[in-house]
Amino acid sequence: MNISSHHISVSNISVEVVRKPIKNLHLAVYPPDGRVRVAVPSHISDDNVRLAVISRLGWIKKQQADFAAQPRQSERVYISGETHYLWGRRYILNVHWRHGRHELFVKNNKVLDLYVRPGTSTENRALVVNEWYRAELKARVPELLEKWAPRVGKAPPMWGVKKMRTKWGSCNADSGRIWLNLELAKKSPECMEYILLHELIHLHERHHNDRFRAYFDRLMPQWRLYRDKLKSEPLAHEDWSY
Repeated sequence: MNISSHHISVSNISVEVVRKPIKNLHLAVYPPDGRVRVAVPSHISDDNVRLAVISRLGWIKKQQADFAAQPRQSERVYISGETHYLWGRRYILNVHWRHGRHELFVKNNKVLDLYVRPGTSTENRALVVNEWYRAELKARVPELLEKWAPRVGKAPPMWGVKKMRTKWGSCNADSGRIWLNLELAKKSPECMEYILLHELIHLHERHHNDRFRAYFDRLMPQWRLYRDKLKSEPLAHEDWSY
């Protein structure tokens, strides 16, 4: 696939322009700092990109202002007393040093007890926690697929969980594979359900157009509330969004 990328300036805003073999122009603003990216068909000129960005300047600036005002989690170092989240609920991490298997348990809906061997590095403590999040998220997906796939009329032949820097989820409409962002395990359950349905609908419709929104309105009329809730919750220290 022939893809090129460069930056232009529009009204003092740096815009990344990505040219690739697609049919339509796609403009997006990403947290945490409001980075602007425009994906365009290969034949579209920079002048036309500028016009498209100028026509959306009000929306772009609002998105950037919203991201600037959104609360952010501090960088996690996986030590006792640190705050972590599971399904939208706040927990305090307690790190216990012991020989044997690395494990993590929820205690009294308030505490996460992390058991690791003495001297375990921050990176490896993070791995233990992230694998636990992965297991938590994977445990919930089958039940939600059982609920929503019949209503959507399509089921993904494959799905998985991984860390993603710019999306909450993704769907390859050709292969039918769906990916969910690992960070969803930290968000409210309805947010994860909203994202899963979002990707299932992409099995019918690739683009966020009227047909896509009509599917959402019929299947989950309150989807905009869940979208806004997801946007309002604290951003992780890493750079990811949807």
